[in-house]
Amino acid sequence: MPGGSTVPFDGVNACLSSLKSCQSYINSGMDVTTKVALDLVESHNDMEEVNKMEKVMLEYAVMSRELSHYVQAVEDTVNQIKREKPETIPDLKDLVQEKFTALERTNNDLELKRNEKFHLFEEQLKQMRKQFGVPLDAGESEAFEQIDEDVAVTQSQMNFICPITQMEMKKPVRNRTCGHRYEEEAIVGIILKREKQKKKAPCPQIGCNNAEVKRSDLVPDEVLKRAIERQSQHSQSTQ
Repeated sequence: MPGGSTVPFDGVNACLSSLKSCQSYINSGMDVTTKVALDLVESHNDMEEVNKMEKVMLEYAVMSRELSHYVQAVEDTVNQIKREKPETIPDLKDLVQEKFTALERTNNDLELKRNEKFHLFEEQLKQMRKQFGVPLDAGESEAFEQIDEDVAVTQSQMNFICPITQMEMKKPVRNRTCGHRYEEEAIVGIILKREKQKKKAPCPQIGCNNAEVKRSDLVPDEVLKRAIERQSQHSQSTQ
C-alpha cells in the first residue's frame, strides 16, 4: 500500500547470496561421493559399501531440495513485501517459515530422485557395474539394455577419440540430448565461439541431427574417463 514502511533489503540480499553459494558445497559433496562409489565398484568392493554411497547421495539431494525451497521462500517473501508495501512490517521469519513449510509439503521421493546429480550418479554407477560384471537388479538390467555399447561393453580405442580434436579424450563430457561425447575444452570452445557469432552450435558428431549443443546439456562422463585411463595404463604396462 502507498506510503508503507520501507524495508532495507541489503542484508536479506546478502544472506540470499550466501545461501545460494551453499549449493556449490552440496554439489562438490555429491561429486566426491560419486567418485568414491565408482572407485568402490572399480576395485571390486562389497556392494554394501556402494549402496551406502547411494544413501549419502540421497541425503545430499534432500539438502539441495531444502536449500532450494528455503531460498525460494525468502525470495517470495521479499517480493511480497515489495509488492504490498504494508504499513507495518510483518515478522519476516514467520512469513519465510510459512512459505518454506508449504513448499516442503510438496516433497515426494520420485521428485527427489530426479535431482540432476543423483540421476547422473545412478546412471554412471550402472555403467560402471555393467563394465565390471557386477549384477544389476532385474529392473535395472532391463532398463539399461540401451546403454551405449561403446562405453558399456567394448572400450574400443576408436570410441575414446573426440570427434572435434580427433585425439584421445582426457576430460570427456556427454551430451544429454543426443548422447554423444566430446573433449570438454573442445566442445565448450565451439559453443562460446558460436555464441559470439550469435549462432547455435550443432553437435559435431557426423550424422547427428542435434542442431544445438548447450553447455547445460553437457555432463562429465566419469565412467568413460576411467575406461580411457585404464586403457592407457594397460597400453603402458604392455610396452
